[in-house]
Amino acid sequence: VQLQASGGGLVQAGDSLRLSCTASGLTFSTSAMGWFRQAPGTEREFVAAISWNGGMTLYGDSVRGRFTISRDNAKNTVYLQMISLKPEDTAVYYCAADEGTLVVTPEASEYRYWGQGTLVTVSS
Repeated sequence: VQLQASGGGLVQAGDSLRLSCTASGLTFSTSAMGWFRQAPGTEREFVAAISWNGGMTLYGDSVRGRFTISRDNAKNTVYLQMISLKPEDTAVYYCAADEGTLVVTPEASEYRYWGQGTLVTVSS
């Protein structure tokens, strides 16, 4: 299983960015997908998650209203659209997959597969 995240970069506060994560080696269409992030010296933080068909989404408190998770099962890809970025959004962003489930969870321990991460840096 491979989860390839991309789209990170250096942006200014207030800018937007879209992350992508393309999966292979698993049944993407029956997998819940999540995004997590980790800044240096901090614990991993839940960002967003989406159910297998996109019918249910969850968001962390710090990003709700600014970030939107979506997926395209035909492309085996999950997206994270981020707007109104803040310096505190600076982190490595990881996508994760919870295969074969109808539920969606913010618990990192429920996700079996993880991508390598993509760095988002927001300057003030």
